Amino acid sequence: MAGLESAPAARPSLTSISSGELRSLWTCDCELALLPLAQLLRLQPGAFQLRGDQLVVPGPAEPAATRGGFNVFSDGLVRLDGQLYRLSSYIRRYVELTNYCDYKDYRETILSKPMLFFINVQTKKDSSKERTYAFLVNTRHPKIRRQIEQGMDMVISSVIGESYWLQFDFQEAVKNFLPPGNKVVNGENLSFAYEFKADALFDFFYWFGLSNSTVKVNGKVLNLSSTSPEKKETIKLFLEKMSEPLIRRSSFSDRKFSVTSRDKEAEARSSTCFTPKAFR
Repeated sequence: MAGLESAPAARPSLTSISSGELRSLWTCDCELALLPLAQLLRLQPGAFQLRGDQLVVPGPAEPAATRGGFNVFSDGLVRLDGQLYRLSSYIRRYVELTNYCDYKDYRETILSKPMLFFINVQTKKDSSKERTYAFLVNTRHPKIRRQIEQGMDMVISSVIGESYWLQFDFQEAVKNFLPPGNKVVNGENLSFAYEFKADALFDFFYWFGLSNSTVKVNGKVLNLSSTSPEKKETIKLFLEKMSEPLIRRSSFSDRKFSVTSRDKEAEARSSTCFTPKAFR
């Protein structure tokens, strides 16, 4: 038996999903996931809608946002089937934070919903064409949440009172998942970062770039692509379950991010802590 070698694991296909991958609607089985953006739009019409040249995503102040949904990380544009769309609401992939209240709100916000990134993939069969995929990060999965929280905690403990820059990167996880010959065109879209600028007089480590850190988040990628109507319905229910509103004991961030409508702008300005300018 010692002389036998196990066969290498087959890479997953991007065109179908096996019947055993979605054994139930328990989202704890999902760490990361990938599916065509066009399929996601059809399965989640309440969370994403194409209107002209705009991809509408419910913002924090809209009623649909209270039903859950996704935290979309982007630079504001997404290319789908060769056409460029503007996003109505998203979290910028790079933000600046200047105080602990900003940091606390940002941390609670990015962990409150599953993360979503848009990527374009070239296939081995036809490298001249690109297909747009949605990459999902289940922030409620213990393994994924732990990597993000530990990354944020570790950098704080090592640069107390100083400025720093922290990036989270998912490129390696996606690269290992894709079949050979497939290439992510815009790999930088699979990352997000924040920069904490402390009011420190001598910030030598920050000035020389020694306070820059990158956390490569790893996890199993679940293939949510399917052409079967029965499996699509299962995937739809699975996504709805994953993006259900998160009930937290602390209501601080809920109060803060609900104060984004025009009718309550004055209340938002008078708050001791203010919302970081991460949203559009």
